Amino acid sequence: MSGYLSYFKSVLITRLQYRAAALAGLSTQFFWGFLYCMVYQAFYSHASIDSISFQELICYVWLNQALFSLIIIRSKDGELIKTIKEGTVAYELCRPYDLYWWWYLKLIAQRYGAVVLRLIPVILLAVLLPAPYNLTAPISFNAFLMFLITLFLGSLIIVGINLIIHSLSFFTMQDKGISSIINTIGELLSGFAVPLPLLPNLIINISEYLPFRLIGDLPFRIYSGNIAGTYAIKCIILQIIWVILLIIIGRIIMKKALKKVSIQGG
Repeated sequence: MSGYLSYFKSVLITRLQYRAAALAGLSTQFFWGFLYCMVYQAFYSHASIDSISFQELICYVWLNQALFSLIIIRSKDGELIKTIKEGTVAYELCRPYDLYWWWYLKLIAQRYGAVVLRLIPVILLAVLLPAPYNLTAPISFNAFLMFLITLFLGSLIIVGINLIIHSLSFFTMQDKGISSIINTIGELLSGFAVPLPLLPNLIINISEYLPFRLIGDLPFRIYSGNIAGTYAIKCIILQIIWVILLIIIGRIIMKKALKKVSIQGG
């Protein structure tokens, strides 16, 4: 266990060294966040929306931008894909650890390392903006605690999905096809592209049967108070189920892949 924790720590520290990339990402996130706020203000001024208030939506937008690196589905580890394609995964298989959990810790450490450098600056800038474009405090302390819990579980879900995509690369030797399909569907149903409450009821109903809305949409709406009470607790239980299910599926796929793995390049 200590080996896994040490590896997680080393990947996290390495990721924290990319300050220039974080600075560029910070300006990008703030620009798009403010742009979305202006667009949605124009939208709300000409439409009546009951599913989510404008202030709840502003919180949704800023949390989406601040936590971009943690919840973005369209993210992969090029190094892992390279080890599969070039056959250097053979070195990984010779080491005394579970490859699935080793890669799981690496992917989640990369996400947390990337988000730490952007989170506080974006949040501070969003809080300092004039109303109604500013990020407000969570509706209650309990909502904030549930927000943190659902955000953590959401990060485990996204890493589980990413590992399934990486594991399928053992069979296809190419990740672009399945990755593009899952990323496109995931970004729509997670509320990343457009907040889920603003989408048609058909798409919202479909999202109920998939894990994507549990990644970002759920914690953001809990933070603002758009989701609360018994339904929020049910969603947390559903998150735990999806985390376990994705891990089981990912491990099965990887186990089957490693039994028939073909090392390319001699």
